[in-house]
Amino acid sequence: MSEQPYTLKEAMIYSQRIAQLSKALWKAVEKDWQQWIKPFGLNINEHHILWISCHLQGATISEVAKFGVMHVSTAFNFSKKLEERGYLSFSKREEDKRSTYVEVTPEGEALLQQINEHYYDTEHTFLEGSLPLKKLYGRFPEFIELMAVIRNIYGSDFMEIFERGFKNMDEMFEETDGKLSSKQRSEPDDEEVGEAL
Repeated sequence: MSEQPYTLKEAMIYSQRIAQLSKALWKAVEKDWQQWIKPFGLNINEHHILWISCHLQGATISEVAKFGVMHVSTAFNFSKKLEERGYLSFSKREEDKRSTYVEVTPEGEALLQQINEHYYDTEHTFLEGSLPLKKLYGRFPEFIELMAVIRNIYGSDFMEIFERGFKNMDEMFEETDGKLSSKQRSEPDDEEVGEAL
């Protein structure tokens, strides 16, 4: 048996440090998130499910649960509420009758765009707390080490979806005159449609 690369005391202190920092961080993020989405009648789980479903485009409930870091029953129950409000649609696939798939409806997509466009209507404590680092280093913290730990816990596919979601957001929005707005989607021309088929 090989020797552990850490002491028991070192491991305990590290674990507790992460636990305490995570709790403090989550409290600030949770408050900011709730204030941001409250005017739109969503809770955090509903917003997260809508966001994940939008970026996965036809995800199973299991995938939504995995990437939303929530129990499958939580993902299903909140997805049902979003379906009842017209923001998500449920379906089964011919090749996979066992899984339930969710897709964002045009109404759900419009709601997400509206929510994002109103990001600055509320305070964002975590953003404000990060600004001194942005000023000092010229960029926001990237949390590379933290992302590596998350990758080791949840896997590469989790991080790929994570990054894809933010890349999609970057492509969906533009800033004009100090305001966020959705980029106009261009309709594909006949050649692009032919390539997609």
